[in-house]
Amino acid sequence: MFDTLLLLAGELERPFLAEMLTRLNPGLDIVGVDTQEALSSLLPGALARARLIGFATPLVVPAHSLKGIGHGAYNFHPGPPEYRGWHPHCFAVYDGAKTFGVTAHVMSERVDSGAIVGVERFAVPEGSDAEGLGEIVYGALLGLFSRLAPALATDPRPLPTLAEAWSGRATTRRDFAAMCELSNDMPEEEVQRRLRAFGSGDGFSRPVPAQAAGMTGAPTM
Repeated sequence: MFDTLLLLAGELERPFLAEMLTRLNPGLDIVGVDTQEALSSLLPGALARARLIGFATPLVVPAHSLKGIGHGAYNFHPGPPEYRGWHPHCFAVYDGAKTFGVTAHVMSERVDSGAIVGVERFAVPEGSDAEGLGEIVYGALLGLFSRLAPALATDPRPLPTLAEAWSGRATTRRDFAAMCELSNDMPEEEVQRRLRAFGSGDGFSRPVPAQAAGMTGAPTM
């Protein structure tokens, strides 16, 4: 029996997403979870009746929790299959990507590696920085969620998978921090490129030109 939906999302998104899902299935018990501890505290019986949805969450759901969820676990990733991992839109700006997108996929033990159930791609506006692209990504994620929400809220069967495959390496928080390291001997073009891509930071690291920071190569935390 499918009667519970575990919603792993930020405080801002959770009420809006929950309302959308409730309209589609008023009998669905929607439980907000935001930590691994909260997920681990759920009884096995509740997990067996549940489906888990993660929306642009940095939390990695442990394998033992995934195995106990009876009706599948799906994640909405803020990047296309070509850009896996941490803050992918920032790396896309740095790469000068012409296209980008968002992905819905089955959660698996390895980050951004499960079967893909939805993709939306779009052209990157010329001259986009990370903040501008991030706003477009957020809208695309909401659009993809809206498209898949009816099946997620009402159909206990697994979502059909697409003929799409993940590619490229999955970037990490450490990779982001490394791109925030700016030194006095770095070409000005490279400094500006990194500032455009990583200047808004990720909540842990943020690039500061070495001259302004009074140091060489160390990101702010």
